[in-house]
Amino acid sequence: MNNLSFLKSRLEKFKAIENLYGDITVLIEFIKEDNDPVYYEELTESWENLQSKHYDFELELLLSEEFDTSNAYLSIHPGAGGTESQDWAAMLTRMYTMWAEKRGFKVETIDYQPGEVAGIKNITLLVKGENAYGYLKCEKGVHRLVRISPFDSNGRRHTSFASVDVTPEFESETDEIEIDDKDIRIDTFRASGAGGQHVNKTDSAIRITHFPTGIVVQCQKERSQTQNKETSMKMLKAKLLLMKIEEQRKKVENIQGVQKKIEWGSQIRSYTLQPYQLIKDHRTGVENGNTSDVLDGNIDEYIKECLLKACW
Repeated sequence: MNNLSFLKSRLEKFKAIENLYGDITVLIEFIKEDNDPVYYEELTESWENLQSKHYDFELELLLSEEFDTSNAYLSIHPGAGGTESQDWAAMLTRMYTMWAEKRGFKVETIDYQPGEVAGIKNITLLVKGENAYGYLKCEKGVHRLVRISPFDSNGRRHTSFASVDVTPEFESETDEIEIDDKDIRIDTFRASGAGGQHVNKTDSAIRITHFPTGIVVQCQKERSQTQNKETSMKMLKAKLLLMKIEEQRKKVENIQGVQKKIEWGSQIRSYTLQPYQLIKDHRTGVENGNTSDVLDGNIDEYIKECLLKACW
């Protein structure tokens, strides 16, 4: 049923583009017969609409991997650098949240640890929407920021790093994953962030460490320790299943990717705000000097080129 719904949605989008193209053809004929300025205005509006819909549909057609249509767990971890990197992680969180909202996706915070002074120590978001994982898998890697630090009284330029990890949200597929109790450690801790009287009064947050792989997942979304444990186990199984699939395909580096150190030389994209403004993707060569636009969530040009070159 999910696959049927997906195919119907894709067909409807194609028909909408086809109909819009037909309308434009008719308008052109009207203009040939009657050179009315009103027709020109309508043609311009329809043409811009067609370009937008065509761009989105073309981007969607690039998503053909098995789990591209899935929701996505998006985790952001700041690198070394304390407050600078933690603030950069917060900026990335805002960028992806704004991107998701523009696409009509729903964003849920699964885990959140604020920085001591500013920013974020760690955050995991669940992005819900059609093709969420297919789009966001292109964002996996290290992101570098160069700017004049707002936390440096001397106004010096700083370089900060943050790593982005993306995992699909599997449904029933994770049922086949079995985890031995002796292979994991479950820790409880007090929740942080918003939550009223509940926060810092109950040890409801859960952290699970998987010894064989070194994977660590945690959740503090719910007030119930049991619910947080269920979500954490679901995330762990999703990561383990993804690793299993990649091993079977013998393409571990292509999908799961090698987790590089969050440092100089390992970045997939650089965001330079000083001494000039430029955001460049090092895998595809895509550049954009409108840095505020990109940081406001307009990252589709980077995603599309990444999908075309299959660089995730």
